[in-house]
Amino acid sequence: MRTANKTITGSAGRTGMIKTASLIAVLGNSILAAAKIGFGLQTRSLAVLGDGIDSSVDVFIALMSFVVAGVIARPADPEHPWGHGRAETVATALLSFTLFFAGAQLILNSGKTLFSSIHGIKAEVPGPAAMGVSLFSVIGKSFLAWSQQWFGKKANSSMLRANGKNMAADVVLSLGVLGGLGLSRLLGIGCIDSLTAILVGFWILTSALAIFIEANLELMDGGSGKESYQAVFEAVHSVQGAGNPHRTRMRRIAGHWDIDIDIEVDPKLTVREAHRIASQVETAIKERVEQVYDIVVHVEPIGDSKKDTLEGYGLREQEI
Repeated sequence: MRTANKTITGSAGRTGMIKTASLIAVLGNSILAAAKIGFGLQTRSLAVLGDGIDSSVDVFIALMSFVVAGVIARPADPEHPWGHGRAETVATALLSFTLFFAGAQLILNSGKTLFSSIHGIKAEVPGPAAMGVSLFSVIGKSFLAWSQQWFGKKANSSMLRANGKNMAADVVLSLGVLGGLGLSRLLGIGCIDSLTAILVGFWILTSALAIFIEANLELMDGGSGKESYQAVFEAVHSVQGAGNPHRTRMRRIAGHWDIDIDIEVDPKLTVREAHRIASQVETAIKERVEQVYDIVVHVEPIGDSKKDTLEGYGLREQEI
């Protein structure tokens, strides 16, 4: 028995929310990137410049999100029978690689400057304007982080939620830059700015790794969690005549669940009666699990699953 929504995106409203969030991120990060890169160059602050580069990457990410929103809205076709929802997950993975590259470059460039300072080439103490733009960045990034998380929750978008986490990390990053600049000016030691920039780079690398791990879980059809499976098994047991849920598989596709499950019924039932039980199981699962895209319920006669001792996929109830 099989049931599915018409589109994996749920509605045009979800696509609209992703596009709106992306445009807000493009505008906000463009302003912040221009300000931080400009003042970073003017005040000769590598930390502020690195923070600006990170915001420039965020502009690219937001533009990518806008494009992806159009891709995932496309209906399924012969080449993509499951729809285009995984484009969002792929984009999230690409986001992590872009962040990782930006962080690595910042560490290398700042390391060179710090190495020069250690060997006698005195680094300049950044001007006061660098602190002002960092404070502006903290305020701006706080708003952007909140907006991306809000839209991500409303649209059930892993891409927006990942971008929101990235923005939240940027708030901490800008606070770190602000603290490093203050310490540099207080002590009159210019190389503190370079050291701060290196720490900023490692922070970016950590954020990139966390985003990649989350996206990779979905690409590998993992990360469903025991609670989700437990909800499915409880749904099966709530239907009279359905039993022994096994070969259960759950995977995410752009925030929606694709569920496969085998159940056992009385072998004396007619096909119509077995079909009715399977339909009730589907309804029960949808009542307990949100955002279900597709459910496949395979019906077997009671005891039949015991004959198959080589099940290499899916979970049984006793395994969670």
